[in-house]
Amino acid sequence: MPSWKQVTTLCVGFIGLIVGASGVALALVHVPSESDAAKSQNNVYLWADGSVMARDGETNRQNVTISEIPSEMQNAAIAAENASFRTDSGVDPMGIARAVVNMARGGETQGGSTITQQYVKNAMLSQEQTLDRKFKELFIAIKVGWSKSKDQILQGYLNTSYYGRGAYGIQAAAQAYYGKDAEKLNANESAFLATVLKGADLYDPAGGTSPGATRAANTKRAKARWSWILDREVENNLLSKTERNKYRGHFPRPNLPKPVASKGGQIGYMMDTAKKYVLKKSGVSEPRFDKGGYTIRTTFSRKKTNQLETAVKNVNKRYINPKKRTKDEFVQFGGASVVPGDGKIVALYGGEGYDKGHFSNNADTFGVPVGSTWKPFVLAAAMKYGTVESNGVPVRQDSRYNGDDHLRVKDAQGGYVKRRDGSYFFQENESNHPWGYISLTKAMEQSVNTPFVQLGMDVGMAKVREMAESTGISEASFDKNLNPSFALGTSTPSAIRMADAYATFATSGTKVEPYSVTKVTYKGDDLEGFEKPASATAMSANIANNVTKVLENVIDNGTAKEAKRLNMPAAGKTGTTDENKSAWFVGYTKQLSTAITMFREDAGNPRQLSMNGVGGFDSIHGGALPTEVWTEYMLQAMKGVTPESFPPATPIGQRLDQEGVPTPTPTPTPSDTPSSSPSESPSESSSPTNSPSPTPTDSCSPWDLNCRDNGGAGNGGNGNGAGGPGGGPGGTSPSPEPTDPTDGGGWLGGPNG
Repeated sequence: MPSWKQVTTLCVGFIGLIVGASGVALALVHVPSESDAAKSQNNVYLWADGSVMARDGETNRQNVTISEIPSEMQNAAIAAENASFRTDSGVDPMGIARAVVNMARGGETQGGSTITQQYVKNAMLSQEQTLDRKFKELFIAIKVGWSKSKDQILQGYLNTSYYGRGAYGIQAAAQAYYGKDAEKLNANESAFLATVLKGADLYDPAGGTSPGATRAANTKRAKARWSWILDREVENNLLSKTERNKYRGHFPRPNLPKPVASKGGQIGYMMDTAKKYVLKKSGVSEPRFDKGGYTIRTTFSRKKTNQLETAVKNVNKRYINPKKRTKDEFVQFGGASVVPGDGKIVALYGGEGYDKGHFSNNADTFGVPVGSTWKPFVLAAAMKYGTVESNGVPVRQDSRYNGDDHLRVKDAQGGYVKRRDGSYFFQENESNHPWGYISLTKAMEQSVNTPFVQLGMDVGMAKVREMAESTGISEASFDKNLNPSFALGTSTPSAIRMADAYATFATSGTKVEPYSVTKVTYKGDDLEGFEKPASATAMSANIANNVTKVLENVIDNGTAKEAKRLNMPAAGKTGTTDENKSAWFVGYTKQLSTAITMFREDAGNPRQLSMNGVGGFDSIHGGALPTEVWTEYMLQAMKGVTPESFPPATPIGQRLDQEGVPTPTPTPTPSDTPSSSPSESPSESSSPTNSPSPTPTDSCSPWDLNCRDNGGAGNGGNGNGAGGPGGGPGGTSPSPEPTDPTDGGGWLGGPNG
């Protein structure tokens, strides 16, 4: 055993070694410079063919002195980020330990816990997340704490922080959000700018690029944190209660982002989509990415993007005139085109353009319900899993379900679904046409709601969700309420995701994740993680081929007849949602899958509005303007492409009719024919009258879930064929209030988050 003298000597020597090493480390590191941190380069975006699409990334920054930063802004930042800033040492050992442990486990590196550490992190030119860099930050932070005053550190922090909108530093942020110099900010505005320090992508009311970063969701988050920061200032004696009360309930809504000429047309949306993909795949932080130096090669085709934009503009010009009709205000389109079997996004339409003040990417946004374009997932689930009645045996598309209007819906146990007040829930179609018992093929063709709602209940909505997810629909976009209306498209995936999901049908069940970037280069080196996504089997080839066969009939004989002008094998589905708040068409050939959405939303007050009356029509449906846009685009995009037929579909499973089918049934057409013909049954011999949806004065409001006048709610998706720009299918209806609270409540229209 060593003697106590030896132990003491070793301990003293070890401590001396640590102190000596620390001294050397402190001597070698340099205090960061605000001016050096302001240096940046362009990011260069390339088209798929390698030509330059755009240059972006010039940092918007102007350093200011602490005397030019109002005390209100200083206090807001301190309250939000580091309340003990004025008295602490500037280094948080526990925070550093947490970051080191997190890195060792392979997780993301946490930011500095103190304002001093955050300043050092912001100002360091290298952003690699390594243990070496973390320890270097520690020694720099210690040296900064010794060599700089608290005012100098706070000045450096506020000058190097990223506030979103390309703004580094408080001066650029004040201009970007409020159009004023930093020295003119008041306490209310300062609390907001301290809010976006937490992450502008999720707190800028104009919206961000992350899932769930919609304008409405961001505004809600921003208001909550802004209010919390003001309260924190009061708690820490940085703001008087009188001043706090003056701002209570008066959120300092910032200006909309300034139009950027270099991001005009579709360029800004493609850059956003590509940037979002790079951040997801590379692990590079947004502040580091925005400092520039990256070359990003995208999948976008300049030709196809121009063709899609032209198709939208032509249809918009043809029908939409805000100067003539107030109902035409705020009408928006979104669209995306994906290559089946590959996943690359070749074109998108995100809106009128950044240069026109439209900053939300309509091609890649969550929040617009997809309506009856969801029904193919219900059919595919029935073909894979069967129903409670079939004991798991797949269900064929010639199975007959009751297509009449205003029907009660049964749950998996055979009981009728009820509302919370005990009254029965009735599912509505858009018209009261007496379809009687019709095949699922016919119900898809005319977009009749009642058969698919009951089919979804028979299969199980969890299995419908599973089927949709297997084709690539993002989990974040699912309606959490798996009630009857889930079958009618209350979920809100983006146009990109819908185009990619339908591409799974086009490729006989092979699913590939959509992607927008093929290569990223930084300082001459290629970043890892940008290989083409691997394919996976979402469903059997025969299920996919049978669904395609049914969707071909939607174009040949049903609500998407407008798309027959393409004059080549194609399949697709129209969709319209409750209160006519959105309309969709998603369709595909073997070579290209494209989704088009149309909706109304006021950017100044983010919420979806009814399209009843838009373009002078009673209502707008998926079989009208969205299908017209799709057809005009595909006519150009498919020009010169050799038509290719879809693989043949062999009959699957068994015909399983819903209880109550009259016997004997009319002689059906062979189960493997594309469509039930109009002469299949007397009830199918004519299309329903093209009449507008009932108004609140005609029946109970769709929003009144306890309405007893007719026991029902909504005006979802039975359609009436193409029949002109205002005609077409319907979509969803509000969900019933379940008797079991765990099932969730009803869908209350177009969530923006």
